[in-house]
Amino acid sequence: MNNYEAVFILTPVLSDAQMKEAVEKFKDFLKAEGSEIVSEENWGLRKLAYPIQKKTTGFYQLLEFKADPSVIAKLEIQFRRDERVIRFLTFRQDKNFAEYAAKRRNKSKETVKEN
Repeated sequence: MNNYEAVFILTPVLSDAQMKEAVEKFKDFLKAEGSEIVSEENWGLRKLAYPIQKKTTGFYQLLEFKADPSVIAKLEIQFRRDERVIRFLTFRQDKNFAEYAAKRRNKSKETVKEN
C-alpha cells in the first residue's frame, strides 16, 4: 500500500451538512476499497486562483490515506461523477513527503492541544 494525498474543491453553494456528506461519501468509498484514512483536513471556504464554472470560491478538503494503486483510478472516477466536486488532485507521497506530512499532522495536533 502506498501513501496518497487527495485535495478536492467542492462547490461553494453547498450547506455545511451537504459538504460533510460529500466528504463522508469519499471516505466511505475509500474504506470500502480497503484503504486506511490517515488524516482529514477541512481547509474551509477559500478564494480560487481563477474562476471555475463561474465560481470564485470553493470548499477545500484534504484527505491523506493508504491504498493500493488500483483504488486511485476508481476514486478519481467518483470525483468526476460527483457534480459537487469542481477540481481535484490526487498524488502519491514519496517517503520524504510522507515524513513531512506526519510531522505536519503532529505539529497541528500540538497546536490544537495548546489552544
